[in-house]
Amino acid sequence: MVILQKKVAGLTEATLGRFVLRARKAAALRASVNVLVTSSAAMRVLNRQFRGKNKATDVLSFPAAKPAGRNERQKLAGDIAISADIARENSVRLGHSVAQEIKILALHGILHLAGFDHERDNGEMARKEATLRRALRLPAALIERGLIERRRMP
Repeated sequence: MVILQKKVAGLTEATLGRFVLRARKAAALRASVNVLVTSSAAMRVLNRQFRGKNKATDVLSFPAAKPAGRNERQKLAGDIAISADIARENSVRLGHSVAQEIKILALHGILHLAGFDHERDNGEMARKEATLRRALRLPAALIERGLIERRRMP
């Protein structure tokens, strides 16, 4: 399910839903994913409530609970929340559309739901995100941008 609580130019719930399906398949994530595109104010509340950080962030991933039995197939991988406000700021700074930025953030969240963790995996998620970004015809991946921006800082 996709909910656009905050409207984004060039993006509908249906088009984002189709992208999420393609990205899930590309990431080999069988279970479904819910996506909420909302405001920075709502993201700040979620980030404070679930991560103890009192600031807005671009994307949050919330993995679903694992199935109870060994042979049960998980139906929901989890939920992703995306700030349309931060996506808009990033898109202006990076020179691509807000719709593309929302898709980049959705892909990043999907990889987290698939079990990747860029803070602990020695670049595995960054490599996977770069590969999938190219396959899905998206501009620079979220992790790649962070690395490039850190290198530019004195």
